[in-house]
Amino acid sequence: MVILRRLSKTYRRGQTVVVALREINLEIARGDFCAFVGPSGCGKSTLLNLVAGLDLPTAGEILVDGQSTAGFSHAQWTKLRRETIGIVFQAFHLIPALTAEENVALPLLLRGEDRRHVMRRTDEVLEMVAMSHRRSHRPAELSGGEQQRIAIARAIVHHPRLLLADEPTGNLDSHQGSEIMALLKTLAQAGKQTVLLVTHSQQAAQTADYVWTMRDGQLFARVERASEAVVL
Repeated sequence: MVILRRLSKTYRRGQTVVVALREINLEIARGDFCAFVGPSGCGKSTLLNLVAGLDLPTAGEILVDGQSTAGFSHAQWTKLRRETIGIVFQAFHLIPALTAEENVALPLLLRGEDRRHVMRRTDEVLEMVAMSHRRSHRPAELSGGEQQRIAIARAIVHHPRLLLADEPTGNLDSHQGSEIMALLKTLAQAGKQTVLLVTHSQQAAQTADYVWTMRDGQLFARVERASEAVVL
């Protein structure tokens, strides 16, 4: 589902060159739930942003669902996100003026889908995340956990084959975080989605099928659930 070939990313800060990723080679199969952990600055969020097309690599290639993104224009990346990729952020990024229902429906409306279909699908995902009873509330009227549930509903409303989650429990307490990770796991299995999770939380990472530890812009070790680490 996702293939990275010698993927690198550098930034220039004045006269200093900062290496965020160093020639990452990785293949994530369809249906995998993969987590990336590591200290701040290790490159895990950069990796996720590159796969999402929110940033561009300095070198290397990204393939998503069998399609190379090399040379993609902004419009092509936008199309890929609207059709194939769902993203859940730490900061929720809900639109304050819209209700929960309107926030969830927005990706489908932007695709120009029939309004009756939009409302049916919106109803369906609100039910899936147990937020139907809060559909008319705006983000400021929801708790952090409730806002993240709405953000997840928005991320899956268009049936994405790839779900990217960047610190989805970072703004939540441990109880809310556990509920959100359980929900992500359940939804991913039901939708047969591939999930890439970036997290500082070892507890959240245990939801994944396997966990990659990153250091200094490189993959360091992979741990299968209930198995020993494989150090590269």
